[in-house]
Amino acid sequence: MPRPRVSYSCTACGAGSSRWEGRCPRCETWGSLVEVTAESSDLATGVLEPAPPPAALTSVMEQAATQPSRIAVSTMPELMTVLGGGVIPGSVVLLGGEPGIGKSTLLLQIASVLGQAGASVVYVAGEESPEQIALRAARLSLAGGGVTLSSETNIDALLQALSDSPPNLLLIDSIQTLRTDAGSSAGTVAQVRECGARLVEWGRRRGVSIIMTGHVTKDGAIAGPRVLEHAVDVVLYLEGEGLGPYRVARCVKNRFGSTDEIAVLEMTDSGLREVGDPSAALTQERTSTAPGSIVTPIVEGTRPLLVEIQALVAPSGGADPRRMATGIDFNRLLLICAVLSRRLRLPLGKHDVIVNAIGGLRVTSPSADLALALAIVSSLRDVPAAPDLAAVGEIGLTGDIRRVPQLQRRINEAARRGYRRIIAPPDAVPALETVITVVPVATLHEAVELALSEYPQPSDLEVSSPGGRSP
Repeated sequence: MPRPRVSYSCTACGAGSSRWEGRCPRCETWGSLVEVTAESSDLATGVLEPAPPPAALTSVMEQAATQPSRIAVSTMPELMTVLGGGVIPGSVVLLGGEPGIGKSTLLLQIASVLGQAGASVVYVAGEESPEQIALRAARLSLAGGGVTLSSETNIDALLQALSDSPPNLLLIDSIQTLRTDAGSSAGTVAQVRECGARLVEWGRRRGVSIIMTGHVTKDGAIAGPRVLEHAVDVVLYLEGEGLGPYRVARCVKNRFGSTDEIAVLEMTDSGLREVGDPSAALTQERTSTAPGSIVTPIVEGTRPLLVEIQALVAPSGGADPRRMATGIDFNRLLLICAVLSRRLRLPLGKHDVIVNAIGGLRVTSPSADLALALAIVSSLRDVPAAPDLAAVGEIGLTGDIRRVPQLQRRINEAARRGYRRIIAPPDAVPALETVITVVPVATLHEAVELALSEYPQPSDLEVSSPGGRSP
């Protein structure tokens, strides 16, 4: 009986250590080292295959010159665009998201569409029984032709069973449920690292596309070692509010396409469906007469879209005012509040400030600074902005308004949705074919005076916001 070998591994970065430490020596994360017990012969437990012969450089260049065929889901063109046009054979996609966000539903829809198209699909259900998968498919009215279900969670037995007849697409739900013959339980750092490495190697040698889901931590990162994200080809996050209808598929890594692309999906009774016009969907329920609401155009990847920023400023009941942000970077909120307090002399030190990006979208770009600041001032003064007004621009620490990238595309998107004015950084010029009026401002003080100088007239309050509604 080989003697167990005890080591410690970091749950954040996957670094190993021979002894326990309070802080990881590599990533300096506190309390992330966990004990990993493995047999001394663990390396011999896996199914090892002979390495392929070295390829000549000329043949490699010839393969690179040809466009690889992609597996595409015809009913989800936007999602395929996020993946770079489809899934390349032999590639591995890691899909992360919070529990209940729709990861398993999305995998089942992909399996159903590709199975009907004639592709061979194997769905490995490690978290649910085949009966539960069948009930979900019936509820979503999905056909199961061409899809094979498996509940095998032992990685060696699974790959051995699939080696005789490799499928076109292998779906793993989830990577944290797979295990090897080692002594540790499924979901540990060592198991996730080993199972992920074997799947990546097996899929690339046989040209099998693999999509596997992964759990996320409380910080929103995929649970397990960071080396797993480095090994896969595409990392995709499914974001959104669990109780809301909209989901955002965001690509943060893609070896075959651009990153930071998004696809907006809506959860319906028949599963996830793509939203054709995200700007209209995210602003259709906006109340134009409500204080603390400003629309701003952002750019996600190559797509411009409009997002409603809401703010609520209320007197604080304690000595320390609260700051809360949903869908907006918390540090960015603190920066904007500090600039407003210092440059505009606003008494935010005595008020709670709560901000929200409507629709479950996560706004990280500094281009939303101006809209966020105007929403806060609008709520503090209890004065709504004009219903046809949008705002875009980054705010510096001195209160100046700075340019943002792809400004013209943002202006055009606001004009397309019917907005007539947009407050923008200096030197912003609208395109000739647009009917929107660009109001350039150099300082935050100018922007506030232009957006909230006077309360709209009663006739204006009855006009619905473009893409929205009146109460």
